[in-house]
Amino acid sequence: MKGRSDPQRELLDVESLAGHLLPEGGVFAFPASHRHDLFGAELFADLFATGRGRPSVPVEVVASVIVLQTLHGLSDREATEALTFDLRWKAACGLAVTDPGFHPTTLTYWRRGLSRSERPNRIFEAVRTVVAETGVLTGKTRRALDSTVLDDAVATQDTVTQLIAAVRRVAREVPGAAAVIAEHTTAHDYGDPGKPRIAWDDAAARAELVDGLVGDAHRVLGHLPDQELDAKAGEAVALMALGTRSCSG
Repeated sequence: MKGRSDPQRELLDVESLAGHLLPEGGVFAFPASHRHDLFGAELFADLFATGRGRPSVPVEVVASVIVLQTLHGLSDREATEALTFDLRWKAACGLAVTDPGFHPTTLTYWRRGLSRSERPNRIFEAVRTVVAETGVLTGKTRRALDSTVLDDAVATQDTVTQLIAAVRRVAREVPGAAAVIAEHTTAHDYGDPGKPRIAWDDAAARAELVDGLVGDAHRVLGHLPDQELDAKAGEAVALMALGTRSCSG
């Protein structure tokens, strides 16, 4: 999942065309000017030590997106949509006007790799160094550079993904469950496999979402029709019940 940047700029490179329009010292001009120095490939070499996997997104692009995502309090989907459609994000990350973004799961993959590594906060450590030397982003980085924000957001997003997947599996496997889910759930549209759009760096918003998903699952369990379940349906119900207990405990 680690790609390489082309050292030659494209004809429609946003930074070349309109980088001068970014406010000097702002959150978009910062990665536009410093991303190559901040996020060299060697900084993340241990995450890709095997050398396997298809080349995908350049490391400085993903790292810049993670920084911008945290500063703006966006979900993975919102961050990748911003990278696709917002010219300020494209300029900050070195993309051309016509470049697409990347799939939101790329951010999940990277955060998991970072959280399991010996230096889980290396992205923000690199940013701190440049902030200290240049003074850019003064007063804007304390929340984003708090390591607990990254750790808590990773854990909560994984929990949310598992709960939504469990409810969706019950809808597929248990006769009558889809109608129950449609009638008795309010925290999420379970027809959508993606994560809800919340400010993932807001602890209260994360807690409210998890409470809502757990409540949905409990209501589904309480309203499922009495019936004999086959092995797949029984397993789906059991896993959803287990998920609610692990979140409540």
